[in-house]
Amino acid sequence: MLLEFLYAKIHRATVTDANLNYVGSITVDAAILEKANMSEGQKVDILNINNGERFQTYIIAGERGKKDFCLNGAAARKAQVGDKIIICAYALMSADEAKNFKPSIVKLDDNNNII
Repeated sequence: MLLEFLYAKIHRATVTDANLNYVGSITVDAAILEKANMSEGQKVDILNINNGERFQTYIIAGERGKKDFCLNGAAARKAQVGDKIIICAYALMSADEAKNFKPSIVKLDDNNNII
């Protein structure tokens, strides 16, 4: 049997933009994606610390080094610039695999620098 477990997390990213007039997704700095072992097109949950919103979308890789976190399309209604968010990705694993698996966790400061 396969169960869904946390695979990777970007913790306390600061939303830098919200673009309602864009096909949905979240744009994330490519360097931060790489560090978190996340990929463009990957399905993620977004958890908004400021307002409690929880929703799913997919990742678009943003410009490396810009430290951008931009909610696009309908997701732009779920957060405001300056909100703190958590981005979670999951993977299917057996219980045995999960016992030895350690998720990638990237913590960010208020300026989206990796701590």
